[in-house]
Amino acid sequence: MIHQPSRVTRSLLTAITVVGFLLVGAGPDPAGAQGKPEGEMRWALYVTFPPAWFDPGEVAGTITPFWVLYGLHDALVKPMPGNLMTPSLAESWTVSPDQRAYEFKLREGVKFHNGEPFTAEDVKFSFYRAKGAKILREKVKDVVVVGPHRVRFQLHEPWPDFMTFYGTLISGAGWIVPKKYVEQVGDDGFRKHPIGLGPYKFVSHTAGVELVMEANESYWRKMPHVKRLVFKMVPEATTRLAMLKRGEVDLAYLLDAPMASDVKRDPTLKLAFSGAIGVFFLDYFDQWDPKSPWHDRRVRLAAIMSVDTRAVNDAENLGASRLTGALAPRSFEFTLPLEPYAYNPARAKQLLAEAGYPNGFDAGDLYPYPPYFSMGEAVAGYFGIVGIRTKIRTMERAAFVAAWSGKKLKGVCVCVSALYGNAASRISEFVPSSGMFARGADPDVDALYVQQARETDKKKRTEMLHKLQQLIYERVRFAPIYEYIWPSAVGPRVAEPALLLIDPYPWSAPLEDVRLKPR
Repeated sequence: MIHQPSRVTRSLLTAITVVGFLLVGAGPDPAGAQGKPEGEMRWALYVTFPPAWFDPGEVAGTITPFWVLYGLHDALVKPMPGNLMTPSLAESWTVSPDQRAYEFKLREGVKFHNGEPFTAEDVKFSFYRAKGAKILREKVKDVVVVGPHRVRFQLHEPWPDFMTFYGTLISGAGWIVPKKYVEQVGDDGFRKHPIGLGPYKFVSHTAGVELVMEANESYWRKMPHVKRLVFKMVPEATTRLAMLKRGEVDLAYLLDAPMASDVKRDPTLKLAFSGAIGVFFLDYFDQWDPKSPWHDRRVRLAAIMSVDTRAVNDAENLGASRLTGALAPRSFEFTLPLEPYAYNPARAKQLLAEAGYPNGFDAGDLYPYPPYFSMGEAVAGYFGIVGIRTKIRTMERAAFVAAWSGKKLKGVCVCVSALYGNAASRISEFVPSSGMFARGADPDVDALYVQQARETDKKKRTEMLHKLQQLIYERVRFAPIYEYIWPSAVGPRVAEPALLLIDPYPWSAPLEDVRLKPR
């Protein structure tokens, strides 16, 4: 079966509401259709990012590096406006009758930023160096270079989620780096000066300050509108908004509710909401330790029932986020719709007493996912009301993710996951014991996860995944809070910020589509 742009995401799109059908598509745009790129557009980002984010091979269990990857790099298949599995560097692909082989026809005439031609050898090389592609590597038996512009992935057995893992934003395995250049300069050299296939070329990176990129005027899809993009790293929200008001940046990501209200009152600024991909949840790190209070389901349930999630949503996001009991967005295929855990502090105290903690207990550390520290403080405050005493520990984003994936954190976390794809891919790094962030798993849940990954009958697979999600919900292995939708502010120079052109996706993309108003 041959997959073309109008057909490749039929199953995915039936489960996801896409608002970008009438927006800019993914097809090539003749270079003469617009003028040369002009101007400079600047963003104030809410985290600092390491050079590892410049390398698709370093993507591991988090969506944030795609901030940069959508500029510097390109993928065989990726989410784009109107199509969440868009043929990009691959023009099309075929699936063998036994569903064990996927063969891609690559786009010809495409060159890396240094002038080297893009070939199937780069595809194979990029796949095997990707660190966040553990499941893919386990499922893929071989990657065969059929010809300069044709590559075949041979699977050990039929796997219905191959394209979900390879063609969305779960890993960087499908995002292509130049084999020859990486072998010449090494991984460290590549991260110091990345060369890609994306709409923007690397100019400079000042650690903790900014990343500068310049338009790739020969980008295959279309010539970018803006000449230079600058990503400024500004962890303090008040500083981000102040920079926007002074005209130092054109878009300030992630404002709190009072700041968002301030933006609404300013006629020169525009408030914009985006997200709908990440889900916040409580992760009880110590629940697998029989000596920990978190080992008791009643304690875990008491914790989430103590939190007024609606009030938190109002305070953090002007009420824009969607309360949920599921780890995956309701728009994802295979997600079981689950009601949020009820807010009931009286019942929470009763559960703690039943578990043997009538006066509460010292629960150790509470880690808010950076930079959502005010949300962590709110949750800790609600915990304290019912007697769950915690100490808030804050960390910088990169250090936190490294400690989290390294299983070095203790206590409880107000965490967030934005893994792309479907419900199976979303829970892949948390629920099964093989997951990057997993601390343990129930044997029946582990077995169900393995079984559903092999099931090619969609109805049976849906039933398995729904049962799995119901089990972890009833056992309170995790405690989902809400599907995260957050406010940003756009300055007066911006004609198109490209927020939610790709839906769901939290930030500006595709970057070649951002535009400034004519001067």
